[in-house]
Amino acid sequence: MSKTSKRWTAVAALLLVTASAAAASLPDFTGIVEKNGPAVVNVQAVITQPEGAMPAGAQGMPPDFFRFFGIPMPRQQPGAGEEMSLGSGFIISSDGYILTNNHVVAHASKVTVKLSDRRDYTAKVVGADPSYDIALLKIDAKNLPTVSIGDSNTLKAGQWVLAIGSPYGLSHTVTAGIVSAVGRSLGNSDQPYVPFIQTDVPINRGNSGGPLFNLDGQVVGINSQIFSNSGGYMGLSFAIPIDVAMNAVQQLKAKGYVSRGMIGVFVQPLTQSLAKSMKLGSESGALVAKLVPGGAAETAGVHVRDLITAFNGQPVYDASDLPPMVGMAPIGSTARLSVLRDGKPLTLDVKIEAAPRNAADLAAVQGRAESGNNLGLEVENITPQQRSQLGLKNGEGVLITRVLGQAAMQAGLQPGDVILMVGQRSVGSAKAFDQALQGYKPGDEVMLLVRRDNVTQFIAIPVPKPG
Repeated sequence: MSKTSKRWTAVAALLLVTASAAAASLPDFTGIVEKNGPAVVNVQAVITQPEGAMPAGAQGMPPDFFRFFGIPMPRQQPGAGEEMSLGSGFIISSDGYILTNNHVVAHASKVTVKLSDRRDYTAKVVGADPSYDIALLKIDAKNLPTVSIGDSNTLKAGQWVLAIGSPYGLSHTVTAGIVSAVGRSLGNSDQPYVPFIQTDVPINRGNSGGPLFNLDGQVVGINSQIFSNSGGYMGLSFAIPIDVAMNAVQQLKAKGYVSRGMIGVFVQPLTQSLAKSMKLGSESGALVAKLVPGGAAETAGVHVRDLITAFNGQPVYDASDLPPMVGMAPIGSTARLSVLRDGKPLTLDVKIEAAPRNAADLAAVQGRAESGNNLGLEVENITPQQRSQLGLKNGEGVLITRVLGQAAMQAGLQPGDVILMVGQRSVGSAKAFDQALQGYKPGDEVMLLVRRDNVTQFIAIPVPKPG
């Protein structure tokens, strides 16, 4: 054999060894599937829609937005105003308790569960919680196979995970990937109490409510959402942490609904410009933009423009970190807030209150004075306690709670600023502020007298033109 042939033979052997080693390092999911597959179920729900209503899951659905994969699919021979919603679920106790997503069974007139051995059961919805997107079902059966519940708090980006579900009704489909991120927020309007697990596991419609397993064969999440502009998988999948889900399960079993904690603060992210203006060394924390009048945070001494950096010793890196922490805290307990105020660290003890269970009650608790104006500024009336903190007289000023307008942002206005005058008119309420702006047209300059800390100055802001 020539030297060249020997060299190529050696290279081939090395490549074979390398390929074998790489293959040996990849996980083998067969054991997890064989053990847990029988505990994964197919969920079918008959959804009754009001006459003229859009299909569930399709209302107001913009492209390139987070979409549920449990979007109901039309029945082959649907009744008037009926749809069939298809999803997945998993058995958590041998006496028939099953966990799935709320959006799979919401407004269902009938729910059917199909086991891996093809047995069908009519399921009762024991309870559901839209904010967590969790539903607890019960079927009349015994000695059922169950999954093992893991600890989602131990998950780290890069770990392998496995999903079993029924995409498009194809029962017991297995897909795998890795954890892409943990503690992911999808925005305040979309389940703010859920720190989602982001993965690249291929997930599609019908996977909703199915389990996400770690390599120990334990459920660490419930597959819930995807990001898609087509309704199909695009590489971004999101699961509800099992710790959040099981907390909801315990409450649903005990009282039929889920309670969450609140402390009465509205927070926003700390941007680079805000951090610079507040002379902070980093952009980490949740900036208090508003307090619920008479709420726990205000009572504990929290101020607008305080920066919350930790909750019960757990770091708060971003505004989205705080709601899940507060929501999971026991109602009636006392939590410790770590706060930066004017660059100085403070520790405040705040009592955890029960958050309202519906949007109407929440709006009432917020006591928000609606403000709509052409500058894109949201303002509210100043409470007596806030007046005392800010050194204001009665009937003096309105508090900025949110800055949406581009011109107002460029002018440097921030939540927590106080507007004392619009032009030559003093303003002492949100209503008076909006009325004072009604005389200005697009292209006009509005002169605002603004107080921040102990500094008061006029700021000119152009009224934006439409479009």
